[in-house]
Amino acid sequence: MKVPPALQELIEDGIIDGVRRQLKSGKEASVYVVSAGGELRCAKVYKDMRQRSFQQRAQYQEGRKARGSRQQRAMGKSGSEFGRKASEEQWKNTEVDALYQLHRAGLRVPEPFGFYSGVLVMEMLVDDTGNSAPRLAEIETTPEQARIWHRFLMEQVKLMLCQGLIHGDLSEYNVLVDVKGPVIIDLPQVVSAAGNNNALEMLKRDVGNLNRCLAVFAPELADMKYAEEMWALFEQSKLQIDTVLTGRHKVKHQRVDVGAVMDAIVDAKQVALIRQQGREEANEER
Repeated sequence: MKVPPALQELIEDGIIDGVRRQLKSGKEASVYVVSAGGELRCAKVYKDMRQRSFQQRAQYQEGRKARGSRQQRAMGKSGSEFGRKASEEQWKNTEVDALYQLHRAGLRVPEPFGFYSGVLVMEMLVDDTGNSAPRLAEIETTPEQARIWHRFLMEQVKLMLCQGLIHGDLSEYNVLVDVKGPVIIDLPQVVSAAGNNNALEMLKRDVGNLNRCLAVFAPELADMKYAEEMWALFEQSKLQIDTVLTGRHKVKHQRVDVGAVMDAIVDAKQVALIRQQGREEANEER
């Protein structure tokens, strides 16, 4: 196969020994199986993205910080060439930073080995036959195994939230199953739980996707409320790495003081009336 220029550069620099094959190709990156020091690894080669893609990323980028003040200002001007490149670099760096952070925290994500000129080199995940690990979406399993994987993945989502992060695009297509079990992959969409106004909805979507996938084998999983339970604890600063989750969550309904609400409405109307009268009097004087 023809070696991509980005990987040829890594070969020339001695970072990898060679390229075995392409593993997958997506809109934002292509992944290759490479050899390095006698071991197989994955190399994720990011593609340049057009302006349209950055507009679609707006909800994910809220609350993110660039590594330099100049890049941060440029990202606010994404119509410029420099702004586009700054946003693109920030998108790549977000995944790299998150991968290192989560791996250090003990989560099951691919081990990163380095980021070189737009190429992320990381652990190669394999199944029990030595082939590349399949996606969760490609696996048929038993009800009991589905429940085990579901509990494990909910713990991973919880641990990620304890790190202040939400995957943002988690589904059965972004989970691989290797010889040890599920591994979460693809993190460029990761968002700050505290800094993004869409964080709760993204968390609910991530958990809902996993619920729906594994409920095919264990139907009771479809109605579990892990996202709501985690978020309620997170907002109260009570979510810890050893917090035991139940998947059950009841919304607390508080009684509304109708009288106080009506008084506030009357007050607002009176203020508006006074302001209107003031404007009319001022116009008459003119």
